[in-house]
Amino acid sequence: MGSHRHEGVAFTVVVTVAVGLGAVAVLVLLALSGAPSITLLATVLAALPVGPALAAYLWLDRYEPEPRTLLLLGLLWGACVATVAALVVQGLGGFLVGFTSTMSLAVVAPITEEAFKGLFLLLLLWWRRAEVDGILDGIVYAGMVGIGFAFFENILYLAAAYDGADGMAPGGIAGITSTFVVRCLFSPFAHPLFTTFIGIGIGIAVTSRSTGVRIVAPLIGYLCAVLSHGIWNASTVFGFGSFVVVYLVLMAPAFAGMITLAVWARNREREMLTDALTDAAARGLLPATDIGWLVDLGARRLAREHARATGGVAAGRAMRDYQQAAVELGYLHHRLLRGTAPGDWQSRGQEFLARIQASRPGFAFPGQVVPQR
Repeated sequence: MGSHRHEGVAFTVVVTVAVGLGAVAVLVLLALSGAPSITLLATVLAALPVGPALAAYLWLDRYEPEPRTLLLLGLLWGACVATVAALVVQGLGGFLVGFTSTMSLAVVAPITEEAFKGLFLLLLLWWRRAEVDGILDGIVYAGMVGIGFAFFENILYLAAAYDGADGMAPGGIAGITSTFVVRCLFSPFAHPLFTTFIGIGIGIAVTSRSTGVRIVAPLIGYLCAVLSHGIWNASTVFGFGSFVVVYLVLMAPAFAGMITLAVWARNREREMLTDALTDAAARGLLPATDIGWLVDLGARRLAREHARATGGVAAGRAMRDYQQAAVELGYLHHRLLRGTAPGDWQSRGQEFLARIQASRPGFAFPGQVVPQR
């Protein structure tokens, strides 16, 4: 128990300090990016696609919702750490090595940006491995980092477009409008999509029993992220026509494929959870009659509503805690059956069982009699 708590504290401290330092740098960059009114306009415009993007990833994360603190740290890492670190490295590289603008855009930027975005996922894998149960979790965390990165990068691009900087003609309202259409309307999921390849690699590594796969899968994910990012960036160098071709031939199909994979993984969660909880029930860890109320999202909601209606706020809270603990136990039990459980699985399992035993007497599922304490 003490080990995973120590690792959790280490992860939180390292990421929080990095985010804090990055946030200071972000504020400085925003202050230098142009007139305050233009920076504010760019920030508002860059924020518009953030809500729908977050909603999409949170919808995927409904079976076993990840800790909101970790999702927020992923978002802030993308916005404050990955962006600033990539800008610093790219700037130093351009100064010391003398990269051309095309080389920087098509090669250096994808390599550095995906590395710093992926670093959050590696830290998560190193210190909070138990929080990542598979591909879907990897996709969700990668999406958070990508959304944060795109948000801050879009602020800089929109402000530069208004100023007509970096060759972004014609400047003014026309410039910022065209950049908003391309970056915020047509490709708001570009950065989350690139980093999702790393997330898939991390998810595969967590669920594999092979040491080789655990090492190679994240590396292949990173290479796919860099390749797709590089092709996307390079398409903007050769004019609008090449951008449209890459968008239609590469980005749209890749995005559709990622959606298909994510939805499949989400549906697979129910099957996996049912099998794991059925085995757990056979071992006496929880009542088998509860499984139906745990593996179906609609049934979960109905059970919480019933608990609140019959037992008040306390019963609703007990139901929610029971569902969360039972579902987490199910995911842990699945990894135990596969032979990929974290080293501290016993202490984690005991924590989940303690929460189950503490909350179960406080509510009744529809059709059941309220238990008496």
